[in-house]
This record gives sequence, structure tokens and C-alpha cells, in this order.
Amino acid sequence: MDLRLPRLRDLLRRPRRLGAAAAAVVVLAGAGTWTATADDDAPPVRRADRVMDMGNGVRIDTSFFTSTGNGRRPAVLLAHGFGGSKNDVRQQAQNLAQDGYAVLTWSARSFGRSTGKIGLNDPKGEVADVRKLIDWLAKQPQVQLDKTGDPRVGMAGASYGGAIALETAGYDTRVDAIAPAITYWNLADALFPNGVFKKLWAGIFVNSGGGCGKFETQICQMYERVAESGTPDAQAVKLLQERSPSAVGDRIKVPTLLMQGQTDSLFPLGQADAAAKAIRAGGAPVDVDWIAGGHDGGDMEGTRVQARVESWFDQYLKDDKGADTGPGFRVSRTWGVDSTDGQALLRGASDDTYPGLQSGRKSFALTGREQRFANPAGANPPAVSALPGLGGGGLAQLSSLGVGVSLDFPGQFARFESAPVTDDVRITGSPTVTVHVKSTGDDAVLFAKVYDVGPGGRQQVLPSQLVTPLRVEGAKAGKDVTITLPAIDHNVEQGHRLRLVLASTDLGYASPATPATYTVSLKSDLNVPTAPGVKTAAAPLPAWVWWLPLAGAVVALALLLTGRRRTSVSPPDPELAEVPLQITDLSKRYAKSADRYAVKELSFRVEKGQVLGLLGPNGAGKTTTLRMLMGLIKPDDGEIRVFGRAIRPGAPVLSRVGAFVEGAGFLPHLSGRENLELYWAATGRPAEDAHLDEALEIAGLGDALARAVRTYSQGMRQRLAIAQAMLGMPDLLILDEPTNGLDPPQIREMREVMIRYAAAGRTVIVSSHLLAEVEQSCTHLVVMDRGRLVQAGPVQEIIGSGDTLLVGTGTPVEEPVVEKIAALPGVVSAVRTDDGLLIRLDADGSAQRLVVELVRLEVPVASVGPHRRLEDAFLTLIGGSA
Repeated sequence: MDLRLPRLRDLLRRPRRLGAAAAAVVVLAGAGTWTATADDDAPPVRRADRVMDMGNGVRIDTSFFTSTGNGRRPAVLLAHGFGGSKNDVRQQAQNLAQDGYAVLTWSARSFGRSTGKIGLNDPKGEVADVRKLIDWLAKQPQVQLDKTGDPRVGMAGASYGGAIALETAGYDTRVDAIAPAITYWNLADALFPNGVFKKLWAGIFVNSGGGCGKFETQICQMYERVAESGTPDAQAVKLLQERSPSAVGDRIKVPTLLMQGQTDSLFPLGQADAAAKAIRAGGAPVDVDWIAGGHDGGDMEGTRVQARVESWFDQYLKDDKGADTGPGFRVSRTWGVDSTDGQALLRGASDDTYPGLQSGRKSFALTGREQRFANPAGANPPAVSALPGLGGGGLAQLSSLGVGVSLDFPGQFARFESAPVTDDVRITGSPTVTVHVKSTGDDAVLFAKVYDVGPGGRQQVLPSQLVTPLRVEGAKAGKDVTITLPAIDHNVEQGHRLRLVLASTDLGYASPATPATYTVSLKSDLNVPTAPGVKTAAAPLPAWVWWLPLAGAVVALALLLTGRRRTSVSPPDPELAEVPLQITDLSKRYAKSADRYAVKELSFRVEKGQVLGLLGPNGAGKTTTLRMLMGLIKPDDGEIRVFGRAIRPGAPVLSRVGAFVEGAGFLPHLSGRENLELYWAATGRPAEDAHLDEALEIAGLGDALARAVRTYSQGMRQRLAIAQAMLGMPDLLILDEPTNGLDPPQIREMREVMIRYAAAGRTVIVSSHLLAEVEQSCTHLVVMDRGRLVQAGPVQEIIGSGDTLLVGTGTPVEEPVVEKIAALPGVVSAVRTDDGLLIRLDADGSAQRLVVELVRLEVPVASVGPHRRLEDAFLTLIGGSA
């Protein structure tokens, strides 16, 4: 569970990787290898790879980076994020080595090539491993020593890696400076905030570690216990607290640079605030930096953060008093959007000292009567705030750009609202409010959030997509509760309102499954911190001032050259402008064949809102038809029109079509998200048109989106390909065998997705061999066999027609008898099934006459009735050739 900070690029990766010494470390024989790397302007770097024995069967894979040259230099330990390995921080290590540090990286227990069980930075496990690594550094001739056995050493890391830096500084006084990022201070508070289980992030955490079996037994048992009950118990809280930096907070006495993400529903800004207070209380210097990104996405500001980390180590490890370590507090703020790439433009605001989360408070009166609302049975449907695991470009990034994407269900929340603010208000810190809560049950679980609401309520933005969950015990008798809302940095413009919402559910958290009614009333104003000492830096002259004239000239020339080109295309058919698909007399011959057809004289029509199932046995021509529809191959005869426009390769109307046909090609070394972003960029369409988050929510890949596609299973690749097809929310969506590689719950989810997709007025065409799924998800069918249309129409019309009977027989019917039945007057076909016979009648046939004939042929008839299964109808239509 951690994030990426480019140039700290591999140190802080997006949310797929969360981020007294014992006997001397033993280096396994033959495990050391040296590699030299260099660039044109920096000294070459040597890397030594070693596997070190930590005892008790635990082996830790390490890499040691040093630049050429004589003399000792300070050391830096770089820790990776949860689910990662030492390879994730390799580039950062090389950069630091070129800048004059000896750098040691390692894969934590159970990650990479290291062995052992995951202990969540257990003082007796992972922390003890790091202390042994420090012992090893003290013996290296390249490393500067403060005294014998005590190297000059700093630590940096993100998420899981940031926590190990904090913990080690508390357990080992030899650590001289640390720079943890987007990490936790108290893991129990992070995963069980105010007694509420953060279920989605906890699940991502366990799965990204490789499953429960990869963890120490007591951790696995704790997770399963809490996940089942939905409520954290005292034993679970104690276990996580003991493995948190907060357990040794009073022992951390070293200069600390805390970099925390604003867009982070996993480890929000309050975690860094608690760390800053505790470490500063011990007398150590602490600077705090609120970066724009976080575990929920956004800009991780890699170059800037990299420079600040190195300056921090320059001052406190190299004793460079001239190193610019930056202000005591800095926050990145969004100031519009870069029109060239759609990214948020950032400017820094700072203060000489960290103001905390309650500085410069202003009060805003809220209006709203006492309100009653429901916690629904099963806490379903849940409200939506953040979508854990989506990573960069996610909901939080949209929120920073002023786009509202949250969802609260009517009847499941209370709402209180301020008057329009008379001047811009910059909220920097945690708002607070006191309310009175009453429940029909013993406890109440609420989710508090403050919205920024534009004039007329047209725009509603939840800053950074953050909520505060809280469990109110003893709520049956009524209770006053003071709520500390999430820490944010957000500007509320003049004329906007502040809206306090208390909801009964949230997608990311566990709520009570028992239905209850909550009653909430206000007891105070909304108090908002403004941190008046934090000032925004002046903006530099925009780059477009320099390049716009030149770019304008280039665009004008391109238009002049391309404007003269003309392409001959078939005119659109206005009568079909609202028809998603019309296929007329479509034919495609096999290569090098004049009379063998893959598709022959195929005609059918698809309307808006339909989910059409394209069925047929292997070789029926389904995939060939879909490929022609996508413009991938040309038909020999006939025509395909989409919304009235003829299909040809590159036809503009194809931008309204999304397709998943015969799998998708992905670049294996890129992550799932990066593949989708690259695909969309290649279309040339604006990034905001991609609806990337909606597609990723459908895909349900969680933190695996940040992993290289080469690590994906077939099912994961299938889901990623389906997400790619849905980018842009096309009006016509084509899916060829979309459920291949999916497990039953995912198949059911895909069925619901197709139904919802079409219900919004769009159209879905799905080709599948899973007839039961087609029957449940499709509204209409097209059945093909040997390239030709067999039947088309509504599903119920095809499977529910009275011309096909299912005859149950006491014993199997021999094939010669089946042939006699098929030859009877009024019978079109007869097919054996597991239960007896499937018999299709023509217009002159009747069930009564059929039964008489069956008795005459001595068929042991046990039952006769119309069939209701698509499988039966399909077998009948194609004559059992499937």
C-alpha cells in the first residue's frame, strides 16, 4: 500500500504497495554481485547484491550502492512499499549514490526474494532486520562512522517503508535523520478510525501482501476475525498499536521530514499531524510537507520531493549547513488545469512553522432541523466517497479540480448547510462540529463530511473525497458528540456554501448490518481552521506565453495542408441516425475461396437500450461479424451502419463504439492503469472524456492496477480489457466472450454491469458460450449457424414460444427412435437431452398428436411441457450441432 513519487519514483509507488540488534548478519556465500551504472554527468555507481541470513530461516535480499571514489560517506537505508521489493527503489538509490551516499536497499520479509512471514513492521521481525542491516553498514569501508559500530545513517521510505523508518528511529539510536512519506503513525487508528473498520483498504492490504497465509498467524487471525464481525476488538487494536511508530514516539529524537498526501483516504493528514506533535515534543526538528497526491491518486510531485529529501539528508547527514531544506510547513495547492495535458497546476504555500490542524479558526452557523434517517438492512446500498485502490487520476484528483463525484442515498443521511460565504475561505486543517446523536439501536455508526456547494447547488465537491467515520456507543439514550472532520487544504469561493452531511453508510467501511434509525441535531457551529500564516507563493510566468505564438503558426500550417484533403464516404442515413446498429445482407468469404462463407447474407437490427446476445456454435461466424463491425476487416458484400453511418476502417462514428474482441493487447511492462491511460491517449480524445474511474470500478482490479500487466492472471487481463472497452462510456459496447477467466461472482457482476449499462440508454452486444448467463442478462438474441442467421428476436419470444416441447422419458431413447420421431408429421426436429427429448413442432404440429405418436412408438413418456431454457432452444435452433 504505497504510492509513487517520480524520481522518488520507485520509492513511493501508487497504492498497490503499502508502504537491540541480534547476532551479526551473515552474508550467504556466493550471493554478492557487483554491477556498475553511470550517466554522462555523474560518477558511476557500483551495486552489490547480497542475500543476508537474519536467523530463524529468514533471508533478506539486499543491494548496496556506492559511487566510485575514495573516502567514507553517510549511508541511507531506502525502504520499499507494501507488496513491493528492493527493485522499486533502485533508481532512487542510484541517484543518492551519485550524490555521495552509500545506499542500502532490501526486500522486506515475504517480499521479492526475501523469506519469512509479514509481521507489519514487527519490532521483533522487520525492525530487528533493519537493525542488523545497520550493523552490516557499520562494517563497510565506504560508510562514515560516528563511532565504532555506529554509522552515519538516514532512512527514507513511503507508506509501509515510511513506517519502518519511523519505528527504526525509535528503536535504534544510531539512526541520524529520517524522511518518511505517506505513511501511518498509528496503524490501528488508520484501519480502525474511531472504532470503525476500514474494510476495503484492509482487504487491499491483505491481498497485496499475497493473501492471509503470507502474514504471521496472529495477524491473519486478527484480520479474519474483524472482517467477519465488521467491528474491531480490543485485541486487534492492541496488536496494530504495538507495531506502529506511535508505540515508540517518545524515543524518536532525530530530524524528521514528514511528507503526507492530501488525497489519501488510507493514511490521511491527521497521521502526520500526530507524528509531528510527538516527535517535536521530544525535542527533534520536524518539517511537514503536504503533497498533492496520496494513496487515492493525484500528483506525487516527484522531482520536488526528491530534491527536498536529498537536501534534508545533506544538512543532517553531511552537515551541510547551507543546504536548503525548505520551510517548516509547505502545502501544494491546485491553481487551475494545464491545457496541454489536463493535469492540475500546483503552487506551494508555506509557513516558517507547522500550524497544526486547528489554527485560525472561523465559525460558520449551520441551519437544519433535527433529522431522522435510516441505516438500511445490510448497510446497503452504501454511500460513495473515495474508491480505494484506484490510484493516480482517481476521485481525489477530480475533487481537486472542482468535480463532484460523491454519492449519498436519499433517506440515509442528514444535511446541514451554511449561508453563502461572503469572502473566499481557505480551509487548512480539520473542521470540527458538535451534534446530538440518537439511535434506535445501542450504537450508531456515522460518516461525517463537509461539502463545498456552488451557487444553486449545481456543483457539490467533497474535498479530497475524505470522510470521518465514527462509532457512537450508547447512542440509544442520546449523546452529544464532537466530530473532528478530515484535515484538508481547500478554498471555498465567495458565494459557495458549506454543507455538513452525516451519512449512515460508506462504501469503504463496515457499517452495522442491523437496520436502525438515527436522529441527529446540531449542537454547535461548524468551526473551520484557516491557518492564516500560510502564504501562497507567487505564480511564475506561464509557459504558454512563450510557445503559444509558435504553436499557433504550426497548427495553422497543418490545417492548411490537411484541409485540402477529401475523403469519399457513403452519406449517412438520417432514418437510422438513432439506431445503434443495422446490418444488411452482410457476407464475408473465407480467404482464397469463392464459395465458402464465414458469414453469408446476414441481416439484423439492434435498438437503443437492448442487451443483444450473439449466439452460435464454433465456426458460426460470430467473431467475424464483430470484427467487420469494428472495421477491422472488410465485408465482401452488404453493409454495416452504426447510428446511420457506414462502417469503414477509421470511420469517425467508431468513436461511439467500444469493443472487446478476441482479447486486448497490453504492454506487459506497464501497469494496468498505465496501459489504459496510454490507450486513451492514443485515441487523441480529451482525458476527461475517458470516464477512467467508472471503467476501473467496473473492472474491480483494486491495487493490482498499479502492477505490471505481466504479473496478471488471465482473469485479471480479461477484466482490464473489459475496462478498456468501456473507456469513454461508448453508446455501443461490443463484448466477445467477456466472462472468460472470470469466477462466478465476477460473472454475476459483469451481468449486472451489462444490464445497468444498457438501462442508461446505451446498447450492448455480447457474444458468449455461457447460455445461462445470456438468458439472464440479454433482452434480445441473434442466433447464427454456419454464417447464416437462424433466428432473431426477444429472448422470451425465442425461449418461450410454444413450438418446442421438452418430453421427459423414464429411460433414454435410442437414436433410431429419435430419427423416427424427427420424421413424424408436424415435427421439425428432435434432439436427445439429459432429461429426454427436445422436440420442435411446425405450424401444423400439436402436443396432443405428438403424445399419441410417441405412445405408438413405445417411447416411455413421463412428462410433456414447453421448454424454458435457452440451452434447449439453442440446441433446437441449430439442430444439436453445438
